[in-house]
Amino acid sequence: MEAERQKLRAAKRLVIKVGTTTVTGAEGELCRERVEPIVHSIAELMKAGRQVVLVSSGAVGLGRGWLGLHRSRLGDLVTKQACAAVGQSLLMDAYKNLFAQWEIKVAQVLLTEDDFTNWRRYSNLRETMEKLIGFGVLPIVNENDTVSTAELESVAAGSRAAAFSDNDRLAALVMSGLEGDALVLLTNVDGLLRNGVSDSPSQIISLVEEITPELKSLAAGPSASGRGGMKTKLEAAEIAMNCGGTTVIANGNDPRALERIFAGEKLGTAFLPSRRMRGKRRWIAYAADVRGRVVVDAGAHRAITQGKASLLASGIVRVENHFAPMDVVSIVDSEGREFARGIANCASEDAQKGSGSKAGRAGRDAAPSAVLVTRDNIVLLQKS
Repeated sequence: MEAERQKLRAAKRLVIKVGTTTVTGAEGELCRERVEPIVHSIAELMKAGRQVVLVSSGAVGLGRGWLGLHRSRLGDLVTKQACAAVGQSLLMDAYKNLFAQWEIKVAQVLLTEDDFTNWRRYSNLRETMEKLIGFGVLPIVNENDTVSTAELESVAAGSRAAAFSDNDRLAALVMSGLEGDALVLLTNVDGLLRNGVSDSPSQIISLVEEITPELKSLAAGPSASGRGGMKTKLEAAEIAMNCGGTTVIANGNDPRALERIFAGEKLGTAFLPSRRMRGKRRWIAYAADVRGRVVVDAGAHRAITQGKASLLASGIVRVENHFAPMDVVSIVDSEGREFARGIANCASEDAQKGSGSKAGRAGRDAAPSAVLVTRDNIVLLQKS
């Protein structure tokens, strides 16, 4: 535990996410009582030489308050988008004025799913963020809710949707893309609770080394004004852990939360990093949207997991869902268990033509498309 707190004291590149319940009050107004201490703490971190990216929710809530709408009116997707359009300018204006008091310039970065699912756009995003950080500017990130519905729409139970979920997953993907050292998720509870209800200190799980199904069962759904909840924070923490970063879930109502976390104090729930992927491999595993799925035979499974081989079309049992060349596909075994992901060299139609019996492959050219996914573009998701 002490070693992990030492990592937080030494962390240089930080992604800090504040949720709707932290940013806004009950009537959709900016909660200065909670936001101003966070701004002060970020300013102190930056002046101490740390690099910070702020991921902030709250646009929909501020827009609702400005328009004088009751929370019940937000059941309509288009109304949420309209509120986001109004509230985003209010959010940025508030941050601009608050950070100006500390002589810090801010930049608005609005993102959609496509900024993470397309490798070129993902690379361009990283370069822009690096330039802003190099200028000493604080990037303030939010999903572009006015044009994207990924965060606003409900996620069907049990689905593996790419929704940003009140910016929790978005914050983790930003940390992943920038190879950050730490991710802090500020919320309205003190951390991950053992029984999911009680807020007493004895019920807070202070350290997590692995996110298990039992741990996920403790997570509750979204709050009244937010769209995330503890479930999506665990998903974000899992991404960060697998990308080599330390995550802390803490209460944004504590005005010294950020100061205490990066001073190495025991606060909230800390999640230990498990491994570090870099570059394109990290993007394949976590940021990219999976477009299709290929089921492979036992031989292909062994070759990929044990022999570090490419995925040949001859090892494909069947192709599920359409995908194009350069799309990320899920690679599953005969029982449907996903064990790897990779970038397809050819479209799903060509992959299907190359699969099956030897006779079915006889007419194919010995073309690059005979290799559906090259080894350099495969990322294993589990140990075999």
